[in-house]
Amino acid sequence: SGGAAAAAASAAAADDDSAVVIPNAVQLANAVARLEAVGASVGERLAERYAREKQRFVSELDVVKFVCKDFWLEVFKKKMDNLKTNNRGVYVLIDNRHRWLRRMSAHTDEARAVLPLYTAFSCGLIRGALDNLGVRCTVTAEVTELPRATFTLK
Repeated sequence: SGGAAAAAASAAAADDDSAVVIPNAVQLANAVARLEAVGASVGERLAERYAREKQRFVSELDVVKFVCKDFWLEVFKKKMDNLKTNNRGVYVLIDNRHRWLRRMSAHTDEARAVLPLYTAFSCGLIRGALDNLGVRCTVTAEVTELPRATFTLK
């Protein structure tokens, strides 16, 4: 009878439109990896298109500036709000009003748990664009206050 009760509870939850499905850690990691990979593929192709008319980039910093300004403007209709570097190959890109985080609320643990899903594609876009332009790096995102997204390039 325990199985029947669990099945009934599951069916009731499925009928409830307000029920939020929270992925477990493995499902979340797999989804984030897939979104990041798709973003990287799209970022590579878009960088190819948007950089076609640009002069050859002289330095790594020039490439990162291109991604912050021109590339981000084409994709999100706004430039990155801030670019910081420690001059040792680490860059921090800040978008104070990231389009995909603007209408999100992270007042619950469930909402905070899925934040990586909302930044993974953007991380991929950045990594793919940089990779296409000759800068190999890893890109991570942090959201400390909505809708600000901070991307770290190493």
